[in-house]
Amino acid sequence: MSFHSRERLTVLLVHGAWHGAWCWQSVKEELTRNGLEVETVDLPSANPRGGRRGGLHDDARVVRSALDSIEGNVIAVAHSYGGLPLSEGAAGATNVAHLIYLTAFQLDIGESLWSAIGGQPTSWLQIRDDVTMPTDTRDVFFADIDEVIADASTAKLSPQSLSSFKESQTAAAWKSTPSTYIICENDNAIPVPAQEAMSARAGRTIRLASSHSPFLSRPNDIAQIITDHANPTPAGFTSSGPQPLTARMKGD
Repeated sequence: MSFHSRERLTVLLVHGAWHGAWCWQSVKEELTRNGLEVETVDLPSANPRGGRRGGLHDDARVVRSALDSIEGNVIAVAHSYGGLPLSEGAAGATNVAHLIYLTAFQLDIGESLWSAIGGQPTSWLQIRDDVTMPTDTRDVFFADIDEVIADASTAKLSPQSLSSFKESQTAAAWKSTPSTYIICENDNAIPVPAQEAMSARAGRTIRLASSHSPFLSRPNDIAQIITDHANPTPAGFTSSGPQPLTARMKGD
C-alpha cells in the first residue's frame, strides 16, 4: 500500500509487556507537534495487580479494534512483545500502510514469544502461576534513562500474563504489509543478534544507539523515524514500497 501526505494519516502505538499506553507519552507529544494524529492502546495482557489479564489473542483483538476505528491510513508501531499482537491484529487490515517494529518480536505464524526465547524464562523474569514480572528493570529496560524517570517508569509496570507469551501467533501482517525494524544496539532485554535475525523479515532496518526503551531515552529520534515514514517519499522508499537499506542513528 502506498500513501500520500494529503491523505489522513494516523500513528498507532502499541506498547510491550508490562507497560501501558503511558510509556509513549513523550513520543506522542512529539508526533503531535509534527502534525500527526496519534492513537494508543492498553493491552489487556498487562493489567494492574488484581485485574483480569488477557492473552496474545485478546491483545490482537484490541489492536484490530483500534485499527478498524481509525479512518484513513495508519502507520502502526510496536515495541518488544507488542510486535506479536500487532502482527496478528493488523493482518488483513486494509488501512495499515506501514509497520514499524521497535526492538520488537517480528515473528511468524505458529511462533510464540516463549518459543522465540527458547522455551525457558530469562534470568530477570519472575513467574508465579500465570503472572510474570521483570526484575532488574534499571539494567534490562532503562539502562540509558535518567534515574528519576526510570524509577517512575518501573513503578508503573503491571503484571503480564504468562499466557500472552505462550500463545502462538495466528497471522503475520508483515508478510503482506511493508515493515521497518529498528534495532536497539544497547538493548539488554532482546539481544542484538536476535533483533538482527528478526529484522531480516522487514523491508528496511534502522540501527539506534539505545537501550530497550528509546521511547523514554530518545523520544525525539523515535518520533522523527515515524514522521519520516509519513512523508510521501521518505528515504529508502519508492512508489512501489520500501526498499532494503540500512540506516544508522548514533547517539551524541
